Amino acid sequence: MSSNPVAETVASLMPGARAELAELVAFRSVADFDQYPRSESEAAARWIADALRAEGFTDVALLDTPDGTQSVYGHLPGPEGAKTVLLYAHYDVQPPLDEAGWTTPPFELTERDGRWYGRGAADCKGGVIMHLLALRALKANGGIPVNVKVIAEGSEEQGTGGLERYAEEHPELLKADAVVIGDSGNFRVGLPTVTATLRGMTLVRVQVDTLEGNLHSGQFGGAAPDALAALIRVLDSLRAEDGSTTVDGLAGDSVWEGLSYDEEQFRKDAKVLDGVELIGSGTVADRIWARPAVTVLGIDCPPVVGATPSVQAGARALVSLRVPPGVDAAEATKLLQAHLETRVPWGARVRTEQIGQGQPFRADTTSPAYQAMADAMAAAYPGQEMQYAGQGGSIPLCNTLAALYPQAEILLIGLSEPEAQIHAVNESVSPEELERLSVAEALFLRNYAAG
Repeated sequence: MSSNPVAETVASLMPGARAELAELVAFRSVADFDQYPRSESEAAARWIADALRAEGFTDVALLDTPDGTQSVYGHLPGPEGAKTVLLYAHYDVQPPLDEAGWTTPPFELTERDGRWYGRGAADCKGGVIMHLLALRALKANGGIPVNVKVIAEGSEEQGTGGLERYAEEHPELLKADAVVIGDSGNFRVGLPTVTATLRGMTLVRVQVDTLEGNLHSGQFGGAAPDALAALIRVLDSLRAEDGSTTVDGLAGDSVWEGLSYDEEQFRKDAKVLDGVELIGSGTVADRIWARPAVTVLGIDCPPVVGATPSVQAGARALVSLRVPPGVDAAEATKLLQAHLETRVPWGARVRTEQIGQGQPFRADTTSPAYQAMADAMAAAYPGQEMQYAGQGGSIPLCNTLAALYPQAEILLIGLSEPEAQIHAVNESVSPEELERLSVAEALFLRNYAAG
């Protein structure tokens, strides 16, 4: 990358970037204030606001969003008549899970085997640093040729929708010609990738009741209808024999047209145990990017330790359904609820309640911004061409922005490649990816301005 002045600048900035990421990772900014102090999130927000001011952003604000968290906004005016680009990341993180399971402390950035370990290093505090590096590199090489808006969200991982509501109430604030969402990742380290689609999701709670109270399983078992057995049977009806998702009325045969995902590689990425089969049909990419996927996230029933010989009177579960692009999440929710309600056996009483929803997203990859990014990524990753992948996860803000600004071009890039193990113990970021993607973002802004 050395013949490229932007790349040379980014390379020279990497030691400082590591120090900054270490400061940012040190904040325990989990936006669940029952578990972690609100002050940790607020301190992280202030750190980002200070960093934006130091880069010359004139209009910097901590936005108090309706879910009780803060998002950080900044505006850096560009040349007269220039296009506007919104750069997105989030500074809140997932809880570290089992802190003892980490090889090094989760909130202490630690270098090991060429990677930097720490909660949020890739998802998505590294994204904040990526945006800063790109802007600094342009500043040092002729200036930033676009108007830049930065938004760093404070509750993305909680899915509480604060920034979405705020954006809807202040529709001019995030308006832009192009949006770079720095919260996805390359398909592999070293393979530049834009995420062209996101699955949406819906969450449904299902309660099954059969008796006025628990009964002795010796005295009544065999004739008394067991609510837990009824729940298990209805949950099992959400899958075909091969494990494919089967929600009555919901199509499950879409095909993915982009990058292919090798089955053996997927087994390694997913750490599937030897001898255990993958579920579903079609290619791996079809299954995880283009088709619905149901997951039982939790069941309320007696734990094994302390269980008594009882027929259960009631049981409930939380069911998640990932919704592929082209399907309306609200419609999918109705189909899932109808399936659960009609498939319960033995006339058991059943109640369903929707508790969360996000729409799927599909980008227009034929737009000029995608050509500008393809050229930028080819320069930042010599010898590689930009790939199009899907992502099974959801970023609800994408849909809010797409609805508010239908003309805006939305691109998803980021640091969460498979080795990053985001949301798991020992999350890490590849410094090479941080460096190259910062170069790619800087070159994208330059290409886009000139386009």
